[in-house]
Order: sequence, then C-alpha cells, then structure tokens
Amino acid sequence: MQSTPRVLVVGGGLAGLVAARHLAGGGVTVSLLERRDTVGGRVRTIERDGFRFDRGFQVLFTAYPAVQRELDLEALDLRAFAPGATIARPGHRSTLADPLREPRAALSTLFNRDITAGDKRRVLSLWRDLRGRERDPDTVFAADRGEDMTIDQFLRDRGFSDRFRERFVAPFYGGITLDRSLSTSSRVFEYTFAALASGSIAVPAAGMGAIPAQLADRARAVGATIETGCEVEAIEYRQRDEAVTVSLEDGDDDNNGDGGNYDSDDSDDNHDGRTTNRTADAVIVAADPPTAQSLTGVSAIPTEGRASTTQYYRLPGRTTLDTSRRLLLNASDDGPVHVVPHGEVAPEYAPPDETLLSATYLGHREESEQELADRTQAVLESWFPERAVGELEPVHTDRIEFAQFAQPPGVYERLPDVGDPEGPVYLAGDYTRWSSIQGAIESGQQAARAVLEDLSR
Repeated sequence: MQSTPRVLVVGGGLAGLVAARHLAGGGVTVSLLERRDTVGGRVRTIERDGFRFDRGFQVLFTAYPAVQRELDLEALDLRAFAPGATIARPGHRSTLADPLREPRAALSTLFNRDITAGDKRRVLSLWRDLRGRERDPDTVFAADRGEDMTIDQFLRDRGFSDRFRERFVAPFYGGITLDRSLSTSSRVFEYTFAALASGSIAVPAAGMGAIPAQLADRARAVGATIETGCEVEAIEYRQRDEAVTVSLEDGDDDNNGDGGNYDSDDSDDNHDGRTTNRTADAVIVAADPPTAQSLTGVSAIPTEGRASTTQYYRLPGRTTLDTSRRLLLNASDDGPVHVVPHGEVAPEYAPPDETLLSATYLGHREESEQELADRTQAVLESWFPERAVGELEPVHTDRIEFAQFAQPPGVYERLPDVGDPEGPVYLAGDYTRWSSIQGAIESGQQAARAVLEDLSR
C-alpha cells in the first residue's frame, strides 16, 4: 500500500465493531458510522430505575471460538445459567441437567418423567458425537456439506421421542431460533448443542450491552474512530477512480465523534437533516439485513425475519421462584416459550431487594402490555401452584419485528458472500454466516481480512 487507505464501516453492531478493530490493527485509517447514539446493534442493554433490560432474550455462548478470540470474558464478569433447564407445565415441573457438571442434579434428571429413558441415553450419545464441533463452524455450516434437514427431522432420525422434542427441544430451541416448530436447519442445533457440551450460556453482570462496549473500546485502542448519530443514505462506487462515496445524514454535534436490532423504528435516533459525503478506498456494510440490501442491492441478503416479544417483570418484595439459575421452559404451546429468572442468574440486573423476570413470546403479538403480563401471570401460577407467585408488574417490553433472519434447511447455500457488492464494497453481518453472536463476530473478521488483502494488491 503506497499511502494509508481509508475505510468506512457502516453499522456499529458486533460485526462492524470487530471489522473496525481488525482494519485499524492492520494499519488502515478506519471510521465506523453508526446511526444510533450508541453502538451495539441488536446487542444492547437499557438501564432504567436500577434495572437492566437486554434487547430481547439474549445470552452469550462461552464456547464460541470467535467469542473466545475477540472478547475478554473475565472482564465481562459473566453470570452463568446452570446447565440444563426446568421443564414446566400446569401443575408440574421437572429438572433436566448435565449430571457430569452438576452432580447434585443427577437424581432429578435420572427420574425425570418428561423424557424417556431412551431419550436420556440418546442425549449422552449425541453429546459424544457432537462434542468438539463448536471449534469448526465452517465445516458445520458449509454450503456444500450435503443434505440439510430440519431440527425436527434430525431428532426423529436419531430416535428421539415426541415427548422429548415437544417438551424440551421445542421450547429450548424455540428461544434460540425463535421457531418452536423446529423447522430451522439442523445445523444450528448441531453447532449450538456442541457449544453447550463444552461451555455455558451466560450474561455479563452489566448486561449484554457490555459486549459491544468492550469491542468498541478495543477498536478505539488500536486507532479506529467511532462516530454515532450518522445515518448512511446511499453508497456509490465510481469505477473510474475506484473510490466509494458514502452519503450520510449527520446527527447533532453532541452525538458525533468517538462515542460509544435490526429494528428501524427505535426512538433513540437523533438527526438534524444535514447530508454530507465521505469518500473512501473501501466500505464495509455491517448494517441490518434490510438496510444492507437497500444500500448494496445484493438480493441474496436475507430479509425474511423472525419476530419476538420479550417482557420484563418486577416480582413483589423478595419473591423468587427458586429455579436454581435455570431457564423455565414452557412444555405447552400456550403462553411464553420460556421464562428467565434474571434475579437468580444475575442479581445485578435489578436493584437490591428486587427480583426481575422476563418472558419471551414468539412471533408478532397483538396483545397489550398488560394482556401479555396477565398471560404470563396465569402461566406462572399454573407452574407453581404450591406457592403465591404474587402480582407481576410489567416494567419493560421489547417488540422486535426482525430479531433474526429465518434459517430453514438449505439457507446456507443461498447466503451472500462478503465480496458480493460491486466494487470495493464488502458485507459484514451474521447473515453472511449464520444467525448468532458467533456468526456476527466471525463475519466482521472475514470482511476485514478481505479488505486488507484487496488493498495490499
């Protein structure tokens, strides 16, 4: 490279932040442009009245290799969920845990009647077969790997019972894939099941927003500039001089500079209508899928999304549900797919002497906030008939229309490549890999590598 190239990164989610860090570390002048007043994209945390509310249901899989490479997990001060889950239905709860990592739960798992004895043996067999695959996502999600199938078909082929699929896998993976029907690609199941066998799921004590905050600090530390309140309106490649022009609408001066979900209707955008142009040697588009498709014209970017609604509740007084830090899985189709006991897993999510829960509903929900709260109340009372749950107070609701892109069998053969846009314009986002934190971080690494290689020619 004869002179220091200039690269613009459009979008301050995980993919964009990782790309900016690697570009700056590679000796390139980098500016990241984020339309909101904070970075993070889908991975955000709202703090209000002493509570911390993540943007929908989010957890960190600690075994993801990209997570281990890019994040300082110790500095995030993680709060881990107990392995397994509590399976709940009216008048009944049971525990399904990993007896190797949690010997005290071995008996309750052994005598769990929500799954068959054969299912328990098949789980151990699957554990052995898949363990280690989390280290090689390229192989698991390879487009040319061969026939893909749904999670449901994969489990049927392995001999798992209807009871196991409906009472455990459907709500557990309903929370991960936002698809209780188990029609998502089985490759998501294989990879995440392997990650669960080797690591844990956790949240930072300060909320999931601590993850992009750390990535932003690391990007700045190697020289990247992060500008917020800058919404990109268009990207134009001029072939005659091989330059890329980015047209953007700047926000107020207070939002610009080195500051720190896919939804387009957030209320934290703050623009004053000034349009400016920036020219760069290359641009990485790390925006949400609909925006990325609009800016680049790449039709392969998936825009069919899955919706979800997560509602947070304050429990009266010091009431707890005593879940032993496990997810509560709804074994029936009515109500939320699961309930998260934040107060037990991460007490820092609530003020002292307060208890916080959340419930996640799949799809578009037409109910009012109070109607959703009433439904969650009724479900919890049916799960815990032996105790007074107390009246739930809804304190925050996230209705997310595009929480993740749909991943049916065969989708990975159709996803766009990092270099699909015309000219020195590149893509970074989990939609180039698979819908996950691993996919987002990995895509940022891949996009930065492609840019540095092309600029060095």
